[in-house]
Amino acid sequence: MTALDGATVTEGTVDWQGRKTWYRVVGPPGRSSGRAPLVICHGGPGLIHDYLAPVAESMSANRTCVLYDQIGNGRSEHHGDAPAGFWTPELFVEELQALLGHLGIADGYHLLGHSWGGMLALELAVRRPPGLRSVVVADGFASSRTYREEVGRLVSELPQGIREPIERHEAAGTTNSPEYQAAVRAFYGRHVCRARPVPAELLRTLQYLDANPAVYEAMMGPSEFSMTGTLRGWDIRDRLDRVEVPVLLVSGRHDEVTPRAVEEIQRGVLGAEWVLFEESSHMPHLEEPVAFREVVETFLARQSSPGETAVTPAGRG
Repeated sequence: MTALDGATVTEGTVDWQGRKTWYRVVGPPGRSSGRAPLVICHGGPGLIHDYLAPVAESMSANRTCVLYDQIGNGRSEHHGDAPAGFWTPELFVEELQALLGHLGIADGYHLLGHSWGGMLALELAVRRPPGLRSVVVADGFASSRTYREEVGRLVSELPQGIREPIERHEAAGTTNSPEYQAAVRAFYGRHVCRARPVPAELLRTLQYLDANPAVYEAMMGPSEFSMTGTLRGWDIRDRLDRVEVPVLLVSGRHDEVTPRAVEEIQRGVLGAEWVLFEESSHMPHLEEPVAFREVVETFLARQSSPGETAVTPAGRG
């Protein structure tokens, strides 16, 4: 157990179905906050928790936050030899449920998921778990087909010097080309993270992905654009009416997950709120961090009932 800017930090591992998932619990110092904890699900699929750590650190003075590396990634157990069909949304829902049970918070918690993590949060929400109190979907979408169409449109609107290498190498299957990678970085600078300099937490996360692409390639494919993996046919639109808890949607004006893609969630979830960050792309928590924190904290505070008593994570190692 260590201290992070006055907060209490506990790390551990949950064993589930013969697998191991690493987690970190960051909480208010000294005593319980009286608020239900916030579980933070990272994106990718295939990223690590690092780029979302600033969210937990900024909110942990008043609320316990849980970060974790999803199976196959980071400090969790890797399965590099697993077939592509192993990596499914159901696998990650089971992992999330195991984590909640291990920490002893399954009867009272909020979820915040970024990108793929937001889709994962929706997958759990449509199952109507009794302890879920609210969901924040940051930069997530409801239909892979809509996402592909919109990303394709964004690529078509790029300057020719960026667009042409992306389209040519995608068609040829030569996405390892340095020319292609340079064009992708230019796309990222417009539609993934516009913050300059690029935050160190995001650089670490992307460096990890470059060195460990197995989960990303199995679920997404070789790039953000083609989506040839197990998520290609993913579509939750016809199940969104099962969500019974309050939902907050956040996204960026310049996001690769465009307003059209986010709007499909808003239409499907009764009463869903949506905040569009005008100066952000896919990472408003890094591009407009103060405004992002204020929006999320205000939303979570409204979901807390008078006299709410938080469940303190067990933090078992």
